Amino acid sequence: MTQALPLEALHRAIGARMGPFAGYSMPIQYAEGLKAEHLHARSHVGLFDVSHMGQLRVTAQTGGSSALRQGLEAALPVDFDGWPSGQQRYTVLLNDAGGIEDDLMLVWRPGPEPEVRMVVNAGNREADLQRLQRLAPGLEFSWVDAALLALQGPEAEAVLAGIDPKAAALRFMESAELMLFGASCFTTRSGYTGEDGFEISVPRSHAQEVAQQLMSDLRVRWVGLGARDTLRLEAGLPLHGQDILPSVSPLEAGLRFAIAPSRRPGGKKAAGYPGAAALAAQWEEGAPRRLCAFVSLQPVPIRAHAPVVDRSGVTVGEVTSGTVSPSLGHPIVLALVDARSDPEGLSAEVRGQNLPLKPVSLPFVPKRYKR
Repeated sequence: MTQALPLEALHRAIGARMGPFAGYSMPIQYAEGLKAEHLHARSHVGLFDVSHMGQLRVTAQTGGSSALRQGLEAALPVDFDGWPSGQQRYTVLLNDAGGIEDDLMLVWRPGPEPEVRMVVNAGNREADLQRLQRLAPGLEFSWVDAALLALQGPEAEAVLAGIDPKAAALRFMESAELMLFGASCFTTRSGYTGEDGFEISVPRSHAQEVAQQLMSDLRVRWVGLGARDTLRLEAGLPLHGQDILPSVSPLEAGLRFAIAPSRRPGGKKAAGYPGAAALAAQWEEGAPRRLCAFVSLQPVPIRAHAPVVDRSGVTVGEVTSGTVSPSLGHPIVLALVDARSDPEGLSAEVRGQNLPLKPVSLPFVPKRYKR
């Protein structure tokens, strides 16, 4: 049984091809198709309905700002010291083995009624809530009843600032309340495409009007879940459930930055969160695997779960994400491989063929955030 997005009727009315994802009926693509949607987001502006993501408001039952900070620092490898008001940061929710149960976005909002706004992945909504409640029993977690729209592309600022000029003042990972067509919308300058853009939390009662008004701008087109995936892969952004899993640590996934420096071994707030001991061993000894980026010059798509083998034919890893890049025109791949293996000379096994992989640095396509 899949849940419907607040805008499902609108998507169906304009001919979206819908499909199940993480328990929701999602627009996979629209009439123009994945490649056209992808390239439009790279050149103009794409509008994505990502209302399946869980939006949480976190507050302290008692003790105000101090209790809120301490509670979340016990649950997550974050440090609120020096965290500017309204700043968004990326972090991870870990298990005791140091594996990634989910990756999260947090915005710190101190003040008379301090709160943290948090976005969690759709498939982990209830599991994350239960885990966080257990790890931080002194905090209150409540779902925000709102749609979530992502406006992404090089012309996103021009579109949104034309509605509320405050949008132009934001920099990457900053937040503000914007007034959009009569609705107060909590907005962050962030997204999952590598392009400049915004994620807009829209009160459910105003979601259809805001979406339709944004779409009345000729620079804006709807983009579905399919192109969202190819865009994020070109940007080298890992996907939970594929590239990052409960069995994969942040060090293996190339996400060391998600662990605040003070929470690492030797830091002033080292440890004190789930998985800290397991990660300390990896900081000391090195992670056993690493998430690597490759391209292939063969015109054959390489998909997730394809084995990765070395020159001797020994399996040393597995493809976690792969597609033919709409921007580059050739296959791009993320693969989790044995850290002892030489990235030169690896191949992916696809239908009985060994397709040579060429190691590259991320991102595959340059990010264009406004910093």
